[in-house]
Amino acid sequence: MTFTIDATCGDARACTLTTAHSTIQTPIFMPVGTVGSVKALDMVDMTDLLDTQIILANTYHTYLRPGDETIAALGGLHGFTTYPKSFLTDSGGFQAFSLSDISKASEKGIEFKSHIDGSRHFFTPEKVIDIQNNLNSDIMMILDDLVALPATQERIALSIARTTQWAKQSIAYFRHKQSLGIGVNQNIFAIIQGGTDLNFRTQSANELCALDFDGFAIGGLSVGESNNLMYDTVEHTTPLMPRDKPRYLMGVGTPEDLVENIARGVDMFDCVMPTRNARNGTLFTTFGRMNIRGAKFKLDNNPIDPACTCYTCQRYSRAYLHHLFRAKELTFFRLASLHNLHYYLWLVKHAREAIIAGTFTQFRKDFYALRNT
Repeated sequence: MTFTIDATCGDARACTLTTAHSTIQTPIFMPVGTVGSVKALDMVDMTDLLDTQIILANTYHTYLRPGDETIAALGGLHGFTTYPKSFLTDSGGFQAFSLSDISKASEKGIEFKSHIDGSRHFFTPEKVIDIQNNLNSDIMMILDDLVALPATQERIALSIARTTQWAKQSIAYFRHKQSLGIGVNQNIFAIIQGGTDLNFRTQSANELCALDFDGFAIGGLSVGESNNLMYDTVEHTTPLMPRDKPRYLMGVGTPEDLVENIARGVDMFDCVMPTRNARNGTLFTTFGRMNIRGAKFKLDNNPIDPACTCYTCQRYSRAYLHHLFRAKELTFFRLASLHNLHYYLWLVKHAREAIIAGTFTQFRKDFYALRNT
């Protein structure tokens, strides 16, 4: 992987990240393809209509079904899915957190029951690397210990201790396997924890950034805290991260979250929000959110967003999307998801252009002005 900073505007950064499979210009939003598929879309949509350079898949889910060894036998994620660009794979730590009623973390790793058949499994730092080697993702995330907020000081301290220990095991094991010729084109990111306690964030960042990782993520946010607390935590944490490596904010968020955290120096984002909200009838536009379920759209012949150039807006009206949703037609899921992802990708692309032009501050003001009209 190569990483270069092309321009800055305040703390906002425009960078270029190159993997074995694609060149990614940041800031970037990564669509979530949990099981190797972005819901309601196929890989032609991802490449030809959305021009994505990287998507996210999940270690926990692909390990359980169809199995990482099956995916390895069929050419890794790229061969199996036919997506030719880059994959980032999450480690499964968040799934263990979100399925806490059927999982349990210990010093050695995370024990969990499959949500599919109830079978028992155990993830160690080394095991999730083995799985991600089989998946052959371009960027893999280490196993971390994530906690819900608010949390006690003792629980956050334990989370940091575990995450640092697992990070040391992960990087040693990953580099050892590379020395054996395994995963030589893969890259590995660590995940900074610490809740919204700035001292804990400093501790976690200092401990992890001293290790030989290819990039660093901010984890453990957007899990119950207020937006302002999340923004303050990111603003505190990004200066502690290496300037010459990618900065990834995991699982965040709304269009406002993207703009605010780009302003605070974040390069990479992912979130299920654009596709999940699309399936529920919520569409993102330059002027804010639209609930296409509303009766007022029954005879509205305008596109979702007159400023949008996506496949859906160029062909179909609000009235037609309203009809599809009300009729429970599966076509709605695809058309709405295409629009929402196009908007997110358009937003980060234009943020990048503004950073390069030195006008990101005005871009940020215009973003909010349009949403208040």
